[in-house]
Amino acid sequence: MSRKARDQKGFTLVELLVVIAIIGVLVGLLLPAVQAAREAARRMSCSNNFKQIGLAIHNYHSTYKQLPKHGTGNVRNPSQGAGWNTNNTGRNFLSFLVPILPFCEQQALWEKIANPSVEVVPGTSMPGNVVNGMWPAMGPSPWRTSYVPWMTQVPTYRCPSDPGYSPPGLARSNYGACIGDAIDRSRDGGRNEFGFKSNSNNNGNKLRDLNWMATRASASMRGFFWPRHDSKFRDVLDGLSNTIAAAEICTSIQQREVKADFARIGGGSNGAASNPSLCKNNVNIDLERPSRWGPGANVSTGGTQMRGVRWADFRTHYTGMQTILPPNSPNCHLSNGGDYNETIMTAGSRHQGGAHVLMGDGAVIFMTDSVEAGDVTAPPIERGSGGQPGWRGPLTAPGAKSPYGLWGALGTRAAAEQVEEQLNQ
Repeated sequence: MSRKARDQKGFTLVELLVVIAIIGVLVGLLLPAVQAAREAARRMSCSNNFKQIGLAIHNYHSTYKQLPKHGTGNVRNPSQGAGWNTNNTGRNFLSFLVPILPFCEQQALWEKIANPSVEVVPGTSMPGNVVNGMWPAMGPSPWRTSYVPWMTQVPTYRCPSDPGYSPPGLARSNYGACIGDAIDRSRDGGRNEFGFKSNSNNNGNKLRDLNWMATRASASMRGFFWPRHDSKFRDVLDGLSNTIAAAEICTSIQQREVKADFARIGGGSNGAASNPSLCKNNVNIDLERPSRWGPGANVSTGGTQMRGVRWADFRTHYTGMQTILPPNSPNCHLSNGGDYNETIMTAGSRHQGGAHVLMGDGAVIFMTDSVEAGDVTAPPIERGSGGQPGWRGPLTAPGAKSPYGLWGALGTRAAAEQVEEQLNQ
């Protein structure tokens, strides 16, 4: 065999290295494109889920001539204590996601909720004080972890880009009802667990309507959904296409994220209740990693009191949001403990640069983090504790335009604000 023939066998080391380098460059170029394509597919699936929820809301309204109530279920029994009611009534805590189940192709799950049941989550047992050893129709309170429906994940209620899973927590939702641009009565809509317009579940006023509470709640509950109240499309005077019905929310993955975990920052008239920017600019945010709460922040990252981890609970921590701070901003609970107080909860997502919102007409729009949000240092619309209008200032009187710009205006149903911007759909 000649020397020339021997020299033509295979690759040289240099040629092999060149080929490997070319392959590495191609992989480096193609991998981000593949990842971007996957996220685009997840984002489209998320949008489709939201459209299905929007269609379910419209079909519910066509059937029952009203919107699904956000804050519903069996009311509390006044002759029994809180513990008994937790297991035998929903205590008026069920979210709008429960009644729309039959319109989301979840008839089987709805039947489990709508009828008495003896089924419990494996590894748990029926509480001893449950009447006749049977869960009531419409279920117990939505934080009972032994009740199967509350632990059942509805695929339509999850965004595929959100990696959060339960436990900890119950089954989750990435879509929350819009209750408007105010803070006052965001915990209960001005109705107590017994169904009365009262500020108490314990004192002598718990079983009667209070006029001052009715007028106070009507001033601040300006959203598409008014918790624990019946609403109809006709109430949306600003137009269904100009009003946010619901928005995407992040669920907690126990990483102390400002957009997916809420901090308990206390209340008081001099706090975030009168200056929402104190939630966004709170000293407890990690200055080196502003997407995280700092080590001193009071943040729950375990158990069932985390953002989005109870799909059946109407409270804004779990299935609600407000159009005060722009999407992916921090979320705050205006108390030092628990999950039953006023809130500043906003939209959020795992998508880049914004979050989906569902408009009242069923359209799904991707709202960017940079949406015009007015003056977040301004106090929200609110009547005083005695019902006096505009007690935080002349611009906070009932019916005033939202202080939170386009974002706030889209969250109100009847503030007579003109939306001139073209919203991307």
